[in-house]
Amino acid sequence: MSRPIWPSVPSGFVRAVLAGHSALGLAFAALIFLVCFSGTAAVFIHEATRWERAGDPVVHTVTPAALQRGFEEGLKATPDADRVVLNLPSDDLPRYVMSTWVKDDSRMWVMDADGRPVARLVEPWTDFVQDLHIYLHLPHTWGLFVVGMVGVALLSSLVSGLLAHPRVFRDAFHLRWGGSKRLQEADLHNRIGVWALPFHVTLSLTGALLGLSTVIVGVLAMVVFKGDTGKAYALFATPEPPASTAPAAPANLAAISAALAARLPDARTTFVFVEDPRLAQQHISFGVETPGRLSRVIYSYDHTGALLGGTGYGDRNLGEGLFSAIGPVHFGWFGGWASKIAYGLLGVGLCVVTSSGVAIWLARRRARGQPAPRWERIWTAAVWSQPVAYGATMLGVVAANLPTVPVWGATTLAALATAAALGPAAISRVLRAAAAATLLAAGVAHVTVWRGQPVDPAAWGMDVALVALAVGLLTPETWRFFARPAPAPRLDDGRAIPGE
Repeated sequence: MSRPIWPSVPSGFVRAVLAGHSALGLAFAALIFLVCFSGTAAVFIHEATRWERAGDPVVHTVTPAALQRGFEEGLKATPDADRVVLNLPSDDLPRYVMSTWVKDDSRMWVMDADGRPVARLVEPWTDFVQDLHIYLHLPHTWGLFVVGMVGVALLSSLVSGLLAHPRVFRDAFHLRWGGSKRLQEADLHNRIGVWALPFHVTLSLTGALLGLSTVIVGVLAMVVFKGDTGKAYALFATPEPPASTAPAAPANLAAISAALAARLPDARTTFVFVEDPRLAQQHISFGVETPGRLSRVIYSYDHTGALLGGTGYGDRNLGEGLFSAIGPVHFGWFGGWASKIAYGLLGVGLCVVTSSGVAIWLARRRARGQPAPRWERIWTAAVWSQPVAYGATMLGVVAANLPTVPVWGATTLAALATAAALGPAAISRVLRAAAAATLLAAGVAHVTVWRGQPVDPAAWGMDVALVALAVGLLTPETWRFFARPAPAPRLDDGRAIPGE
């Protein structure tokens, strides 16, 4: 007979860790679910951009001449710009976008393949999803910190969950399906937690690193540089030209691009960043990706086109490569559709683990004769509020160009209000139907708005995906699983249920 993976762990320790696991999960449950749900949507943010901006020119390659023209158009549009950024096409986002910055104020344009601006770029829904996941729509410094702490809490919950369930690996494929909803939820929670453990750890760790980067740099500055954060950030910065406010002609990006292509024939430039474009201290950065590498390498040049530092940032040592790979690994943007689909499914699994964890705790209370019906209703409403709110924001943007955050906030509050009048099963049914209706309406409205116009084919794929999601939410089989009322408490011999 197989033995638990750590049979020597005392039962008292397991109970204590389980209590800590429950307390930690409950304290951060809503934020963890919100970040995981928005992160799952963010995996497909490029597809969302193509859906939202369906009529923008599809550009697959940008020539050096078109790169130079885009740069010059940016300087013409914003003569006092202190930064010009050119985002070049990729396989999953075939768009050429130019942005100009004057201090913290930015303007963006969609460019055609020749480097000429076509329209101002406004992406309300895409920006909404990104900002919700990265900042929770809080002030950026505070938002990053809170999201980083959510990553730490998620990682801690994973570790404590493993310690609290010594049989979790032995029972990895044991599912008590079709019986008690409480046992079903517990098995689903534990099995998904084990099956996708490498993904969960990777996601929570990289999320914590991204969110707490400012804290990490601040601690590094205090320990090593006597509080000088500038010196700490310099460790992660690309080489810069000597400071000089003397006037200088804008750089010849076409020549630099051609030289870089000759140096790295298999590489693809993803962005060009030009700082102080009219001064001698002009700093030009080319971000490039090479086949077979997760990390992006950044090559820096001065205004004469001379390479600074002799090589690219991200290519000098292992640490730089790992640091620059955190973003692609966190969002799944490294393996084309295969990695995106995998990350999307695993993200849904992480949302299920979070929601079922709270449901299990509530079911335990009910079984002990200490039910919390109000919290059962509130948690059910909180979980299903987000599919409704996301569908409502998509519909609001495409049909009436409504502001996203107020629509999301109002829809979330309206969904939570159902907890005052309905039971958990009814809340689930009503909000699932509402989510299906808003997603379906968003897809239909999008087809109606863009019918008869030249459209990026990927936009139609998103409409099909919205319809498929709506149908999935209305499928009776899934209703029976998610909306089944919790069983009434049973009197038994009082023994703990294995795996809980």
